[in-house]
Amino acid sequence: MKIYTKTGDQGTTSLLTGARVSKADMRLEAYGTLDELNSWLGVLASEAPSNCFPLLQSIQSELFSMGSYLALEGEASFPMPKLDASLVESLERQIDSWNEQLPELKNFILPSGSKASSMAQVARTITRRAERRVVALANEVEVKEEIPVFLNRLSDFFFVQARFILHTEGVAEHIWTPNY
Repeated sequence: MKIYTKTGDQGTTSLLTGARVSKADMRLEAYGTLDELNSWLGVLASEAPSNCFPLLQSIQSELFSMGSYLALEGEASFPMPKLDASLVESLERQIDSWNEQLPELKNFILPSGSKASSMAQVARTITRRAERRVVALANEVEVKEEIPVFLNRLSDFFFVQARFILHTEGVAEHIWTPNY
């Protein structure tokens, strides 16, 4: 199978149904940002301590599934992957478990301290961008309601993960001190 088809050379691409759209289409912005996030998670997982990235494969798989729905215009005439609604609850349980082991958060913290923790903060910001893109798309077309919910919780997951990584590594959080 050839990787290149040359069909996108003029700035268009195909959705799952075969409809051609501009590569600047909001759908592509949304699922392209999920793809970027998924790739970043591979990098983060390679740097994070082994006990600091549970659910990695489930999260990555869910992002692919969600991207499939975002790349679908209309109804599919073929099988689509199922979205795992229970994954939001799994994220919440993991967040709660980490939070029980962390000091209470009383201030804003700066994304810093260690490479892996900072990478989790980057994952958080990419997730937030993906969420904004999905919400913008939902203003134009129907989007499965599970997608923005998952992304919202996932960004919380990465924030707490960044804190937990620092805790695991024995590195202090850097508190933001505003200049007044």
